[in-house]
Amino acid sequence: MTYKRLAVIIFTLFLSASCQQANLNSATPVQSGTKVADNGSLTPEALNMDAGKETDLKADPTDKSIQGKDKEESKETGQDRIDQALELCNYAQGMWEEGNLDEALNNLDSAYFLILGIDHTAAHDLSQQKEDVRYLISKRILEIYASRQIVLTGQHDEIPITMNAYVKAEIKRFTGPERRFFIQSMERAARYRPYIVQELKKAGLPEELSWLPLVESGFKLRALSSARALGLWQFIPSTGHKFGLKRNHYIDERMDPEKSTIAAIAYLDELHNLFGDWTTVLASYNCGEYRVLRTIRRQKINYLDNFWDLHQNLPRETSRYVPRFLATLHIVNNLKKYNMEIKNPLLPLEYESFAIKKQIRLKDIAKAIDISPQLLTKLNPELRHALLPPETYQLKVPKEKASIFLGKLDDIKTTYSPPPMYVYHRVRKGETLSGISRKYKTSVSTISRANNISKTHRIYAGKVLKIPSRQYQGNVVIAKAKNIKGRSHDKPIRYKVNRGDNLWIIANRFSTTTKQIMAVNKLPNTNLHIGQILYITPNDQFVSKKGTSTYKVQSGDSPFLIAKRHNMNLNRFLALNRLDKRSKIFPGQKLKIE
Repeated sequence: MTYKRLAVIIFTLFLSASCQQANLNSATPVQSGTKVADNGSLTPEALNMDAGKETDLKADPTDKSIQGKDKEESKETGQDRIDQALELCNYAQGMWEEGNLDEALNNLDSAYFLILGIDHTAAHDLSQQKEDVRYLISKRILEIYASRQIVLTGQHDEIPITMNAYVKAEIKRFTGPERRFFIQSMERAARYRPYIVQELKKAGLPEELSWLPLVESGFKLRALSSARALGLWQFIPSTGHKFGLKRNHYIDERMDPEKSTIAAIAYLDELHNLFGDWTTVLASYNCGEYRVLRTIRRQKINYLDNFWDLHQNLPRETSRYVPRFLATLHIVNNLKKYNMEIKNPLLPLEYESFAIKKQIRLKDIAKAIDISPQLLTKLNPELRHALLPPETYQLKVPKEKASIFLGKLDDIKTTYSPPPMYVYHRVRKGETLSGISRKYKTSVSTISRANNISKTHRIYAGKVLKIPSRQYQGNVVIAKAKNIKGRSHDKPIRYKVNRGDNLWIIANRFSTTTKQIMAVNKLPNTNLHIGQILYITPNDQFVSKKGTSTYKVQSGDSPFLIAKRHNMNLNRFLALNRLDKRSKIFPGQKLKIE
């Protein structure tokens, strides 16, 4: 059914109704109190006028009192007809939502027939109401005809579970070479689906969508695609940001099953408002709405929200994506038929949530309340480094350990962990990952994770790799902690110059002067080059001129918190106390502050 044909249908409907109106105008007018059939149409008895009333109307057409009375009765009758028509429209809406499209159309026909009986010379307010109802009826008819094409069976908001050659092929894969993946995905689904179904019901979306993560990620919270889509619902960073999923050094809410579910429902709802057809919505969720819209515009057929019209013109992954989802629905609804058995379903985790404004490692919390760190990680999967962020965070703790956690919270030590910094390395001919990892004193797996390199990928000459290392802080390389700890005051720090450095920046970082650095390193001028090694001795006399005092470390303190509390630059605080950003501090320790 095309929109052009719909227009013809609407025009024919109005034309037919206009003819009925002409016949009514040539007949005897219908009075207020007219009987209406159950479906909203006028009963045959209502069309036969009372003989006495007819005599009254013909008694004296020039009588003004009779004319005034006729106008009042006509207005009352017109208002009654509009009220009845609106009731029929509401009833038709209910029928449409229940999937009874024919009954909905019958009621809209009756509603339209009612308003045609209103005199076209009626009062302005009555005439305006008539036009409003006419528009409402037309809109409802268009919606019903559109939904007939969207859903061939069932309610208008259901997903049509089609069975065709494409769906059969995916069923064959799931029940054959991918059987183990499917069963394991269903076992993981048992933990997350109750919450997903609950939120889908609240949003008024089909419950079948709760199986979409099986196709997306196999219900794995940390599933990462080659397109950098992450989490249960496979959000790319930009789409996740659009729907409120936060992402920074400490957290990535795409891995949180509850937050990502809310975002996915909002996205699916937005797509459904755009396309109206759930299969097209699913295609858009996979490859993006703009790609689907471009495909629609290129279609040479009259398009009315039918995914199978687009099937062959979409990317190969998307053309398989929708059949895979439909195949999933067929299988989960007929597990015995496909010989699928779920033996070890994962149970939902019960927890309590606490607002924590303290930077703690999950392993320290787990040790304090006597549970495994893995359990805390499962409850808080959005934490990228198993470390709470410095700002307030809603930490999830097993329900049975909630009271113990509250009692021991103050005793759990605070940990400061600066964001990992990176350097960039351009691969040269003949280099390998193992050789590069040895050069930067890191591991192959660390480099692979940072650059999304799998076993099937190879590095090539010219490729730029991001190398994470705790030694690197921006473009600065600082001596290792073991060289700093226990060093005498006169022993210099070994420092490697990097891009963006100058003598003033380095001197400020280590609380010394440019002249002292030049003197220690016998520099003829202030020019530096990348990779140059400098030896720096922090100048205690220079520091003392600004005035220092002593601070006693309290439980829960960290270098970052102490520096922030005393309005100091963190690097200055560390240099003043001969500390590294990885150095540990302990309660009772005395540190210098300005």
